[in-house]
Amino acid sequence: LMQVDAPRSSTSGGGLHRYVVNPGSAVWSSFYGYFNDIQDIYTISDKLGENNYKAIALVYKSWAYSILTDLYGDIPYSQATQAISGVVKPTFDDQKSIYVQILKDLETANSLFDDTKALTYAGDLVYNSNALTSGKNLGIQKWKKFCNSLRLRLLLRILKKDGEINVMEQINSILSNTTANPVFASNSDEAIFKYPGTTPYFNPYYNARQLDWRDGTYFTKFFLEKLNATQDPRRAIWAIPVTVSGQSVFQGIESGYPITTEYVVGKNSSYTDALKTLPQLGVMMTFAEVEFIKAELSLKGYGTGKTPKAHYEAGITASMLQWGATMPPNFLTQAGVVYDDAATQDQQLEQIMVQKYYAYFFVDYQSWFEKRRTGYPVLPRGTGIPAENQFPSRVPYPTYLQSLNPEGLKTGVTSMGGDDSNIKVWWEK
Repeated sequence: LMQVDAPRSSTSGGGLHRYVVNPGSAVWSSFYGYFNDIQDIYTISDKLGENNYKAIALVYKSWAYSILTDLYGDIPYSQATQAISGVVKPTFDDQKSIYVQILKDLETANSLFDDTKALTYAGDLVYNSNALTSGKNLGIQKWKKFCNSLRLRLLLRILKKDGEINVMEQINSILSNTTANPVFASNSDEAIFKYPGTTPYFNPYYNARQLDWRDGTYFTKFFLEKLNATQDPRRAIWAIPVTVSGQSVFQGIESGYPITTEYVVGKNSSYTDALKTLPQLGVMMTFAEVEFIKAELSLKGYGTGKTPKAHYEAGITASMLQWGATMPPNFLTQAGVVYDDAATQDQQLEQIMVQKYYAYFFVDYQSWFEKRRTGYPVLPRGTGIPAENQFPSRVPYPTYLQSLNPEGLKTGVTSMGGDDSNIKVWWEK
């Protein structure tokens, strides 16, 4: 959908790359399973007086619910984990209410974190906040940074709803007091579950078949075009070159191509096999993203302490470091990358969002959410996309809800104004 990759052949005429979005259940089903576990952690921690566990549970809950509501819009929230109390058909909450509560939960989590205490029962696989170092829990400090970085992500997403929620006030409160509200300050802070490569913690793509990983999926022309033009060093980490006219090149395919098209196996660039074993693919949020968030906020007049250009360059540098790429000395000053602070505000925003797009590689659905929010990056329309198909704004609800929770589903569909992929969620309206 965001033209990172596309299938080698698609004769059905459907598929995400032709702006056809079918009802999705995979994320819905798995996330609601996680929510029960997260709620159990919070409830038990509350009884035991374990505030750090409570705070971590709130951050996980907020991170996951924000993804789910940005995918679907209105979803079960306030009653979602109350089956044990007899609520098996939860009502659907509107997205505005969900965002309000998520932001409150993150603010609560920020106040609960205590870096003078270790996690009593250990179990932290993200920041290893299981022990103290010189009297401080460095992992809990990073959890707190993740908490506030996530707040910035979500506040920026709903910025144009400031008239309904005090978005600007909350952003300024974070930026003006980084001691109380710390955010990511380096790559070592970012929220990434690094798969150790031992049972059961393998990279989720570890066992991907070659048919699916390399032979059936290729990078798109759009994705590789800018990487090629700027000789981006991340390109070789992500993509396999192919030989064209005796030259080794990185070559992509059209996204949204006609149904009569079928690309030949091995003639276009696909994912490297190294990505299947890299540990750093369990990405929740990166330092690079925070710098691009600050670049946009600085561009819009918020006090971040640096210029949009400085944050923009820091974001690119952080993404390079995250992927283990060596950035050439002149990379940031070359055409196609150099930040033009004399451009219009909209043109500067586009520069920021294009680089943010690449920094979102392997980060859930964030690039799609941000495209819907800003309109960037500008994606070419595939020649095989029917004229009536529009760039989608959401995923339709899972069809099994028609039998499992028809009352709740009806409420959600009515509130949303429909259930097709062109219905805009609250923050996009």
